[in-house]
Amino acid sequence: MARFDLSDAEWAIIAPLLPNKPRGVPRTDDRRVLNGIFYILRTGSPWRDLPGRYGPYTTVYNRFNRWAKAGVWGSVFKALSEQSPESMAFIDSSIIRAHQHAAGGKKGARITPSVSLVGD
Repeated sequence: MARFDLSDAEWAIIAPLLPNKPRGVPRTDDRRVLNGIFYILRTGSPWRDLPGRYGPYTTVYNRFNRWAKAGVWGSVFKALSEQSPESMAFIDSSIIRAHQHAAGGKKGARITPSVSLVGD
């Protein structure tokens, strides 16, 4: 178990909230996938650089997107904040760095809404 992997108490809270639609192929362990998702979110690494211990990066990425579209993350964060407040510390301590040229737009450029570009 890695340093920031889910504890047994956190997993007990999250496990019932995850959708489980069995298919023909055996599923990759949800806990392992969640730990992979949290690793990517915590480190900011590209999905392709996910360590092998979390499973195939495509599986982790696809499940992250599928759960986002299904609204799973909202219920997970709500349950964790209510039942295990100490596990939510990582949300407040995140830092998102911008690329050094992120603010370097063209000087004096006029931003025109796309609606006004269409003629009547």
